[in-house]
Amino acid sequence: MVQLLSSNFMFMRSFFASKRLLWLAILLMSFSFSYAQRISRNDKLRVVTSAVPFLLIAPDARAGSLGDVGAATIPDINSLRWNPAKLSFIEKDMGFSMAYSPWLRGLVNDINLSYLAGYKRLDENQTIGGSLLYFSAGDIQYTDWEGNDQGIYRPSEFAIDATYSRKFSDHISGAVSARFIHSNLTSGQYVGTLSTKPGTSVAADVAVYYQKPVELFSTDAIFAWGLNISNIGSKISYSDDNTQKDFIPTHLRIGPALTFDLDDYNRLSFMFDLNKMLVPTPPIWATDSLGKPITGADGNQIISKGKNPEVSVPVGMLQSFYDAPNGFSEELQEFSVGVGVEYWYDKQFAIRGGYFYENQYKGGRQFFTLGVGLRYNVFGLDFSYLVPTTQRHPLENTLRFTLSFDFDAFKAQGAAIPPQVR
Repeated sequence: MVQLLSSNFMFMRSFFASKRLLWLAILLMSFSFSYAQRISRNDKLRVVTSAVPFLLIAPDARAGSLGDVGAATIPDINSLRWNPAKLSFIEKDMGFSMAYSPWLRGLVNDINLSYLAGYKRLDENQTIGGSLLYFSAGDIQYTDWEGNDQGIYRPSEFAIDATYSRKFSDHISGAVSARFIHSNLTSGQYVGTLSTKPGTSVAADVAVYYQKPVELFSTDAIFAWGLNISNIGSKISYSDDNTQKDFIPTHLRIGPALTFDLDDYNRLSFMFDLNKMLVPTPPIWATDSLGKPITGADGNQIISKGKNPEVSVPVGMLQSFYDAPNGFSEELQEFSVGVGVEYWYDKQFAIRGGYFYENQYKGGRQFFTLGVGLRYNVFGLDFSYLVPTTQRHPLENTLRFTLSFDFDAFKAQGAAIPPQVR
């Protein structure tokens, strides 16, 4: 969505006519466009953007309270989103969860992100899972260039996943996920004579997870690390002629975690994630003394510094590590980090905290997160709260929650009831 907007703003202007949808588009583009308004005036400010950025939002409250960390956290139902290879290490046979996140609640009350996830163990080594991520932009009134009413629509986006995870040994596992992405932002509106359509794409995740019991400071512990490359897939287009195609948010996540079993009742975990978008960095385009673009003999605009972003998906993934116009120092700025701490008492009550940092020139998301978790019989309930430190965030002052179901506990309860009572 972002490349489509940034490279063809006049095209999008007609169906982003309402102020609310414009706010939504801006905030979805980089999750903090308080900096993006200065991109053209600051040579250092280059946000790496893509279409369908809703795929990068933390959908569940547990990870959302740990600074958006999830590469190597203790496996749970929502591992499908963060590192699907962790599914093989879940001890339970089957589980299901659903999550809800209000969005832009400070501006409107009908924009939200919903998430459903579930898994089933096939045997001691193999696990399958699936999920649905759905983003609703609420009711939007469209107008044409002259302000004439074009009707009220509800733009939405969703992604459907299927995952297969397998243990290769007692300590390491791998997984692959297939994903179908559907993005209906225009509701088939016409822009002049150009018709629009929902954008679709298919993508895959490739993940690895490792965990091993260790002993540190005379305390039993579990060391783990994980890696997930997500959204490796085809570009997406919103026009029938497919002349404008944009990258989806291919993303690298890698990080370790260390969990201490202090005693039979107390568990403490520390975790860290390093993230990078595997999408080309916007170059610096050549301009004349009046600021007008300079084009070559072929009619294309000349690049002053950086690399051409109009490349294939595999080339774009590799190029993302060396295409920053200002060299290695700018490449380092494109890495974001998250840290989290989680404390469990008797596997029934959890307290969580975290921090996420993104360089100010690459989006500037910087926030603290807090949360709690409760487990009772077959149910689990997680809450998270986000506290931004540098700018307004779409989830500021919003309480998110995730509800999970433990089918093993449900079966155990049923088995404990005497036959004559059932």
